[in-house]
Amino acid sequence: MQRLEEKLSDMETEDQILRQQALKISSSMKMSEHLAGAAAQEPLRPTPSKRFGSESLRRSQIERQHESVDALMNCVTSNVGFIEGKPVAAITIYKCLLHWRSFEAEKTSVFDRLIQIIGSEIEDQDNNGHMAYWLSNTSTLLFLLQQSLRTAPRKPPTPTSLFGRMTQGFRSSSANLSVGASDVVRQVEAKYPALLFKQQLTAYVEKIYGIVRDNLKKELSLMLSSCIQAPKTSKGSVSKSPEGSNSNSPSANPWNTMIASLNGFLSTMKENCVPPILVQKLSTQTFSYINVQIFNSLLLRRECCTFSSGQYVKNGLAELELWCSLANEEYAGSSWDELKYVRQAVGFLVLHQKSRVSYDELTNDLCPVLSVQQLYRVCTLFWDDDYNTQSVAPEVISSMNFLMTDDSSNDDSSSFLLDDNSSIPFSVDDISSSMQDQSYSDVKPPAELLENPDFQFLQE
Repeated sequence: MQRLEEKLSDMETEDQILRQQALKISSSMKMSEHLAGAAAQEPLRPTPSKRFGSESLRRSQIERQHESVDALMNCVTSNVGFIEGKPVAAITIYKCLLHWRSFEAEKTSVFDRLIQIIGSEIEDQDNNGHMAYWLSNTSTLLFLLQQSLRTAPRKPPTPTSLFGRMTQGFRSSSANLSVGASDVVRQVEAKYPALLFKQQLTAYVEKIYGIVRDNLKKELSLMLSSCIQAPKTSKGSVSKSPEGSNSNSPSANPWNTMIASLNGFLSTMKENCVPPILVQKLSTQTFSYINVQIFNSLLLRRECCTFSSGQYVKNGLAELELWCSLANEEYAGSSWDELKYVRQAVGFLVLHQKSRVSYDELTNDLCPVLSVQQLYRVCTLFWDDDYNTQSVAPEVISSMNFLMTDDSSNDDSSSFLLDDNSSIPFSVDDISSSMQDQSYSDVKPPAELLENPDFQFLQE
């Protein structure tokens, strides 16, 4: 509860700073318009030149910092790689911003430059490797900002009880204990430009994540329709195994092609050191998409709702289960659980002696996650193209009809279909909590920056 109260207080303070700055910008624009009008009515006055030397020095310092920013931007736009699984560009950017005290500046253009760079770098959305590289860097930089940026806390009320004073004392003594990345991160009081940059960076992490996810969905969609209906062999019989086709071409083995795509996706994520939490979410949403597409096809196309197709899909699902096992939970997460609808529907399709199954067995044991509308659909569409067996008994169908008629609140004729979920399934806190145990002291900056005298601080 204390941590939640602190986080809520930080969010309220951050929001208050952003609102105040927005009001300040609005009022300053009105003031500048007023001053411009007044200046147009006053004669020009000579300005004193006694500060020429100090202004010249300040201008020189500003120009030098601009050159340093240019050098940093030119460096990070190239792929500077990873060290010990950590993105060099993100950590270098953070160290530079910290050294330049950009987070504490009331006005600075460096964050605008960074946002423009990221925006231009992710224009090549079809390049999955490039997208994964920037997903890794932006999410790592966001984690460092989450650990580093602090807003001026509001003074909490003084507790009256002994326990309250002890709790506050412990909280204040532990507030400065850095968790994870303590070798690099330093907490600073952030000003408006830094807080705005953090919001913009969060939006870019979500955008790049969505691009990577949608690219994988698009790739899989090309083969999913072939993964549903068992192909015919050269003799006219139905092949029930993804391996059972008489051709080794990808079109003849769509499940193999799907596994190859998933392997390529996972390899690209690992090569670019994308945080496992994001790979988990990508895998989970992709398997959810596979579940939706196959399940809806089974319930929409009678030629797919057969015993042979059920056996074919069941064998393909076994390949996906093996993929999840090999990818392990770190990267696959709960992906296998996302297939529960199609797994249960397929379990019904390949079940022998369906006519002996009672309604209670169907809803409690065989297909507990399917709704009555979905069960009715799969039971009435099913036909056995191998053994010519019957579906469930007429009294089971009658029970479903009675329940569906009684459920007058659902008038959608397509209520048995599943919807694909394209939301962003993670928060900044999810990323932060999953990366806290990492150390960044072993990440060396790019050699071209170390050769620049203005970046000698990176060697410290």
